[in-house]
Amino acid sequence: MTLETVLRGSEHRVTKPRQLVWDVLLDAQRHLSAADIVAEVHRRDPGVNPSSVYRALTLFTELNIVRESHVGDTSMWEPAHDDAVIHLVCDHCGRTMHYDTSAVSTLRRQLQRHADFSPGSIDVRVSGRCAHCARST
Repeated sequence: MTLETVLRGSEHRVTKPRQLVWDVLLDAQRHLSAADIVAEVHRRDPGVNPSSVYRALTLFTELNIVRESHVGDTSMWEPAHDDAVIHLVCDHCGRTMHYDTSAVSTLRRQLQRHADFSPGSIDVRVSGRCAHCARST
């Protein structure tokens, strides 16, 4: 599904800032802070106002096409994905990798059965060192 399909399907316009924010998120090989997104959008088009970037992120979150995660006090953004992913965050370089596993689905079922709780979303994060940083330290 394209950004245009999602936006028009929800009666929103496709604007240049929205398209740029979406392209930056898709092109990134890592999770990005809002400041990272603003900087990259500005690099691609200096005329885009930072507030347009923040509004796009808010809209994309409401439309469930991006996902906001919290790493410490910082919000990080990425295109939405299902919950069957564990985020592996390198403490050294900050890179975030996705690890697909059935463990998240198992956790969801256990919470529903044994804790009488129905989770809306599950965001599992494991911190440590990526292979590159582990080799270089």
